This record gives sequence, structure tokens and C-alpha cells, in this order.
Amino acid sequence: MKCPVCGKIEDKVIDSRLAKDNTVIRRRRQCLGCLKRFTTYERIEEVLPYVIKKDGRREAFDRRKIVEGMLRACEKRPVSVDRIEAVADSIEQDLMEKSEKEISVSYIGERIMEALQNMDDVAYVRFASVYRSFRDIDEFIREIRELYELKETRTDQNLEHGSIDDNQGSQYSP
Repeated sequence: MKCPVCGKIEDKVIDSRLAKDNTVIRRRRQCLGCLKRFTTYERIEEVLPYVIKKDGRREAFDRRKIVEGMLRACEKRPVSVDRIEAVADSIEQDLMEKSEKEISVSYIGERIMEALQNMDDVAYVRFASVYRSFRDIDEFIREIRELYELKETRTDQNLEHGSIDDNQGSQYSP
């Protein structure tokens, strides 16, 4: 492993442990050249499908794009990075289980929007406005009305079942 500080290849592993639901190995290393310590993560490389973009182009699946898009949507919102990572993990796992060679970007986008809708309404609207490329304010208002009606339906169902929905619980639960 190449040292990120001095670039030497020789190092020793100081500590290894499982991380992230036992799917990743975290290794603490020490460079034998400069003695600086650094951390690496090891995971099984799975074959993931190519993503078919809206314009027909195909590109390799990139989990980082899911995380970055969700981080932008959740900026200054009470959504933890761990929850965003969990959604990206879930989508990635789903794609591996599907074992398809190609998947539509719209499938991934809808999965992200579904997760955001359950996490934070503002983040959901932010993501939807970019993802769905609203043509005008009317489309945007229609989307917000649908979200509001869905929220009202959920509140009514919770009241019928005797639970209290303070609109905060779903934002902070894993």
C-alpha cells in the first residue's frame, strides 16, 4: 500500500477490524519509511451494472455519485452522513442482487427519492427539483402538493393507530 504522505510502498498493518456490518475490513497501517499512520478500507469488489443515462450513454455504476447527490440535497438538514451512506449501501446491494448488466438511471433516482422522502421533506424536494428537471413553477408546486398530501395521509393514519407523528422521528432513526 502506497503511503499517502511520503509515497513509499513498504508499510506494516498495526490493527485490522471489521467495519460497516461486517462487509468492510478497516486496517490501520504504519509507513516503514516516514512512520506516519494511515487507514485503509478493504471490501469485496463486486461486479456492478452499467448505468443507462437519460441521453442513452452508458457508464459504470459509481456509488460516490449517489452519496454526493444526497449530500447536496441534505445540506444544512438534520440528516446524518451515516444515513446517507446506508442508503447508498442499500442501493448498491440491491443492484448486486439484481445481477443485471445494465440498469436505468431512473431506477436509481427513484430509489434515492423514496429514501429522501422518508428522511427529510426539504431534502426530497431539493433532489426532486434537480432530478426531475421541473420545466416551470407549476410542476414544482404540483410535486410539493403531492408531498403535502402524502404527509397528511401519513399523519391521519398515525392518529388512527394511536401513534404521535412529530415529523422528527423519521429524520433521526437509522
